[in-house]
Amino acid sequence: MLAISPREARRCYNAHHPVHAAYYFSPEHDATYTGLGLERGPMAYLAGRAAPFGPVGAGAVTATFYNFHPDLVARHIPRAWDITAPSAVLESRLRIVDGYLTRLLGREVISSPEMAECAELALRAAEGCSPPGRPLYSANADLPVPDAPHLAFWHATTLLREHRGDGHVIALVEAGLDGLEALVSHTATGTNWRPGYLQSARGWSPEEWTAAEECLMARGILDVQGALTEQGAELRRAIEADTDRLDVAPYEHLGAAGTRRLTELAGAFSKVVLAGGGLPLKDIGKR
Repeated sequence: MLAISPREARRCYNAHHPVHAAYYFSPEHDATYTGLGLERGPMAYLAGRAAPFGPVGAGAVTATFYNFHPDLVARHIPRAWDITAPSAVLESRLRIVDGYLTRLLGREVISSPEMAECAELALRAAEGCSPPGRPLYSANADLPVPDAPHLAFWHATTLLREHRGDGHVIALVEAGLDGLEALVSHTATGTNWRPGYLQSARGWSPEEWTAAEECLMARGILDVQGALTEQGAELRRAIEADTDRLDVAPYEHLGAAGTRRLTELAGAFSKVVLAGGGLPLKDIGKR
């Protein structure tokens, strides 16, 4: 089996991730979960992503999601489980995925041989994921694989996304950044995720955000304008490099040819999803 470089692994991840991430921004997401009685916004997000754990408390969600304010999590978890069961959320999750993928890709595409091949490749890659130290990946890996190819593909992208995310948390802890500091330093890299959006969406106050900026300035990670210093830029590069290194195993398991083919197929689907507004990047960038 030919070795896969971290760069090739990240390229493949970037190719399939939009298909997964569009779930969180789809109109079907909030509409379906509010139909269960969950509140629109943070409660729906937290319950939808934490449901594979079962009816856990706020502590487990705060620890594994990492950059959400503990008070925000505690307002919604475990209260969400008094409203509806995690099993009902998981069933609804697949209905959401079916709805937005059918809408964005079309019935002909989701039932195509290419989608079936893509699902098979992504599931094979996910076989190479490692459970130890990967709680969100492991919880999702306990779920059955859906029969429909487009749902199986989304399930596989969820496994791959949470595996990478769990590894990213490991890298952040090693770098000495807490959840809020991770958000502040990440937005300073010039990402599409703007400070105002992430501060609000993750439940942090302007004062808490400013205090984290000041702490990072004192550590030499940010300058007085809030931009990354040379030290800060190197720290963020090291975090991303560690994340890539910790995430290469699934793609090594898939092999070079399979990784290239998955990148090609998933990238084509993601282009359609993005063209259809599946990820509101312009709106996020304005906030």
